[in-house]
Amino acid sequence: MVSFTHNDAGTPEEDWARSGAAALPELPLDAGELAGRAFIVLAAHPDDESLGAGGLMARLHGLGAEVRVLLCTAGEASHPDSPSTTPKQLADLRLREFAGALGRLVPDAGWQYLGLPDGKLAGHRYQVLAAIREAAAATGRPADRVVLVAPYRNDGHTDHDALGSAAAEAAAASGYGLLEYPVWYWLWAGPEDPAWQSWLRLPLTPAEEQAKAQAMAAHTSQVRALSDQPGDEVLLPSAFLQHFSRHWETFAWQRPGTPAVPPASTAAHAAVAPSAYAAADAEGLFDTVHARSEDPWEYTTSWYEHRKRALTLAALPGRSYSAGLEIGCSIGTLSVELAERCGSFLAVDASSAALAHAARRLAHLPAARTRHLTVPQDWPEGAFDLIVVSEVGYYLSPEELAALFERVEATLLPGGTLALCHWRHPIEGWELDGDTVHAAARRQLRWADAGLYRERDFVLEIFRAPEPLA
Repeated sequence: MVSFTHNDAGTPEEDWARSGAAALPELPLDAGELAGRAFIVLAAHPDDESLGAGGLMARLHGLGAEVRVLLCTAGEASHPDSPSTTPKQLADLRLREFAGALGRLVPDAGWQYLGLPDGKLAGHRYQVLAAIREAAAATGRPADRVVLVAPYRNDGHTDHDALGSAAAEAAAASGYGLLEYPVWYWLWAGPEDPAWQSWLRLPLTPAEEQAKAQAMAAHTSQVRALSDQPGDEVLLPSAFLQHFSRHWETFAWQRPGTPAVPPASTAAHAAVAPSAYAAADAEGLFDTVHARSEDPWEYTTSWYEHRKRALTLAALPGRSYSAGLEIGCSIGTLSVELAERCGSFLAVDASSAALAHAARRLAHLPAARTRHLTVPQDWPEGAFDLIVVSEVGYYLSPEELAALFERVEATLLPGGTLALCHWRHPIEGWELDGDTVHAAARRQLRWADAGLYRERDFVLEIFRAPEPLA
C-alpha cells in the first residue's frame, strides 16, 4: 500500500501530459457494443464515479445503455476533524451531492446505497460481492453482457483497493467485463510507473466533458471548503482535479466473457507470476499445461487462431526468406506455414512438451528445426532475414522485452522482416500487454513500419530492418 494524503502535491498534470498517456490505445468498444451491455458502476465514496468514470457514464446514457450504480459508503470520514459538520451531517450532505452528480451524468440510473462504513470496506467484501451479484442478476442479461466499472484495485486508497479487488474477483468468477478507473493513482504515481502504460483510453466529446465537469462540481463538500476553520479544508483541490479535466478517461479493461489470458501462445496460459516465460522453471509450468491436452489453446480449431495466422502470413512482404526464426512456436501450427516459405527455419519455445508437437508437425520439412530455448536469456546462433514474435512479448518483464529486441536487432539481416502479433487486451497478473509491446518495439528499434493491422482483439505489425547506407 502506498502512503499519501490529499495534502500532498503529488505528480502535476503537466508531467502526465508529457508522459504519452494521451496516445494510449482507445478502448476497443464501439457504440453498439456499449449500448448492448449493462454496466454496474461501483463507487467507494460519492465523487469516485464522477472523477474516474463520469465521461463514460455520460456516454452510456447518451447511447441508451443500462447503467446501475452501487455506492458503498457515504464518505462520512472525509473530514474527521471538522469543527462544523458531524459525520452524520456529512453523510447526508454527500448523499445529496451524489444524487445531484448522477443527475448530470445518468439521470435515469438506478442507484443503491450499501451503507457500509467509510474507510473499512476491506472488512465487508462479502456484502460487496453479494450486492454485485444481485445487481448483475437484476439486469436479466447473461454474464458476458455485464460490465463492472470499479476503482483501480491498486489505487492506493484502502477502500478503492478493497472495492477494486472485490470487483475483479466477481468478474473472474462470473465472466463479467471489468473496467477499472484510477483516481488517487494520478496523485502518488508518476509517468515512470509502468502500470498505466497497459491501460486504455476513452476519448470524450465536448458534451461528455461538460457533463463530467458539472458532476464533479456537484460534490461541493469535496471541491470547496466546508468552512474557513481548520479541519474543513478542501479535499479535492484544483491541482488534483486537473487530472480529471482531460479530453479522455483511462481504464484497465478485461473483456466480458473472456479469460484473463488471451487465446494465444504457449507462453501465455499458465496461471503463474509475470515473466514466467523467461523464468528458470518455465519448461515445467508449460509442460504441465501441455500434458493435459495436445492443443490446450485450440490453435487447430479456433477460428480466431486460424484467421490470425492467415493475416500474419499475408502481411509478410516477402514471398520467401532464406532463414526464418519463430520465437514461442508452441505446438507449431504457424511454424509449418512459415517454414514452407523459408530456405531454413528454426522454431523455438520454452516448453519441451510443446516442441515435441511442433517437431512432429515439421517433420516433413527437411529444412525446419525446433530448439528448446528460453528467450531472451538464450538465443540461437546465426542470422535471419525473418523473425516472428507472436503472442510472447507481454509475458516478459520490460527489461526482458528490451533484451529481446536487442537480440533481434543483432541477428536480423539488413532489410530483414520482423513480424509482431499480440492480443490487445490487458492480462490480469502480467505487467505488459500487446499494445505496450508494440510501442516498445517502435521506441527501441526505430525501424520502418512496413505494415500495420489493428483490430479490437489483436495488433499485427511488420518492421523492416534498415539497409546499410550506400
